[in-house]
Amino acid sequence: MRSGPFQAGEVVLLVDRKGRRYLLRLQPGKVHDLRGRLEHDALLGQEEGVVVRNSHGEVFLALRPTLAEYVLEMPRRTTPIYPKDLGAILVAADIYPGARVVEAGTGSGALTLTLVRAVGPSGLVFSYEVRREFLDTALRNIELVAGPVENLVARVHDVYEGIPDAPADRVVLDVPEPWRVVPHAAAALRPGGIFAAYVPTVPQAHQTAEALRASGAFALVETTETLVRPWNLSGQSVRPAHRMVAHTGFLTTARRVQPRSGERLAPFPPASPYV
Repeated sequence: MRSGPFQAGEVVLLVDRKGRRYLLRLQPGKVHDLRGRLEHDALLGQEEGVVVRNSHGEVFLALRPTLAEYVLEMPRRTTPIYPKDLGAILVAADIYPGARVVEAGTGSGALTLTLVRAVGPSGLVFSYEVRREFLDTALRNIELVAGPVENLVARVHDVYEGIPDAPADRVVLDVPEPWRVVPHAAAALRPGGIFAAYVPTVPQAHQTAEALRASGAFALVETTETLVRPWNLSGQSVRPAHRMVAHTGFLTTARRVQPRSGERLAPFPPASPYV
């Protein structure tokens, strides 16, 4: 994360008085049309948190975007995983500095960027996407805010056909049929490693959980859903917001275990960190 004055080439988030948000990549001499002319030179060299005006006098607050803000505003070809779910994935899959993580599919790069930041320079993320145009968009999104990323290996690859980058500490999936990856994940994950799959519907989550249990290679299978309800706290108005970020998807996690040869693994209750 950068600090200090805004520099050419970096991404800046502008927020107007109505809460509307705009991402700009600063370039000397460039003018952006935000219902009036706003010169990039008015931002270059300024400290984060500065207030600027366009040619019509409209006011904007300029900040470096947080990861959550960038994910919601970045260019996309697919629907990104929302910030509330990105946070849940990091915790439930226990993504740690130095981890070796296999991810599929890359999509617009929201989860990939989150994983790359979480594993840090000593970790490594292998990200698979079946469509080259999606992968190219994701890489542009990642490099736009993070610059060159040395701890990411991005491949055009179908995870249903296998995981070529074993061994892995974690396998994290955002694909339509994660149950098809269970045998490959069992072969790729180290003992104690974590499988995590994010899907939008109950039938997908159910089939994934059943495949994990049937494999004999996983235990502590658990499915969760994350909901976020903002609150308005202003003067005498203290109430929930009229809108909330409700259902977006289900997250199923499981641990790679080592049953004895020929032994059928007995079910274990999930070791939920939430209850």
